[in-house]
Amino acid sequence: MTSITHLNAPTQFVETKGIRFAYRRFGKTGGVPLLFNMHFIGTMDHWDPAVIDAIARNREVILFDNAGVSSSTGTVPSTFKEMAANAIAFIGALGLKQVDVLGFSIGGMVAQEIALQSADLVRKLILVGTGPRGGEGMATLTPEAQAALGGTYENPDDIWLKIKFTPSIASQDAGKAYLKRFRARVQGRDPEADEAASAAQMAAMGEWGEQREGSYDYLAKITQPALVVTGTKDIIIYTVNSYILAQHLPNAQLILYPDANHGSIYQYPELFAAHVNLFLDA
Repeated sequence: MTSITHLNAPTQFVETKGIRFAYRRFGKTGGVPLLFNMHFIGTMDHWDPAVIDAIARNREVILFDNAGVSSSTGTVPSTFKEMAANAIAFIGALGLKQVDVLGFSIGGMVAQEIALQSADLVRKLILVGTGPRGGEGMATLTPEAQAALGGTYENPDDIWLKIKFTPSIASQDAGKAYLKRFRARVQGRDPEADEAASAAQMAAMGEWGEQREGSYDYLAKITQPALVVTGTKDIIIYTVNSYILAQHLPNAQLILYPDANHGSIYQYPELFAAHVNLFLDA
């Protein structure tokens, strides 16, 4: 076993398509690596160390900044299709022939596109707090998301308590514990995503969320085993969208975490890691 963890994993770089991708790769080697795709304006350091390290004890994990985000060069595209193409190029630059793919929020939209564009590359798919093309309430930010993002906070990190956790005491306590873990890495920390990345990702969300006739038809083409995970009270990407994914993906199972918002996996990090390892080992 390696002594490298989320808190001390070195940031490495690989270049392809004129893009210098930043990534961290660690954990138990010998199996299929798990590639993590991050949420809106998230960086490698927005992942919860409790989640990443628990999964890394069983398998190799790869965190990365997609093109134009944080430590990676290039430009953030305005569609998830293009973001997925960049992610596939990154995987190829690492010399990998097969990966498992996890996507959180908009990362889950990118993950779906990766599976569509390169089916042979993806063994299994984990979709967290995300939704299908044209999903319910996905054409724009939900009213709850707009209120949270437009609010003012004494501690800037407290925005994550509003976006990722429910108002209950238990959920807020879990959120405060997450924030401590979230800021635990000090050395070699990723810089925050810039306004250009935010604007491009917002444009991609608008294009993906627009409802059209047959919006869900594409899901029948994603035949890999899929684990769909969300909280029962997700106000950012409504929980119903995970039901839609589970209903339309040919080989999917659904997990709902109680009293949990968009950050359900950070509220239940050990349980989520156990579910991920069980799913990937099956």
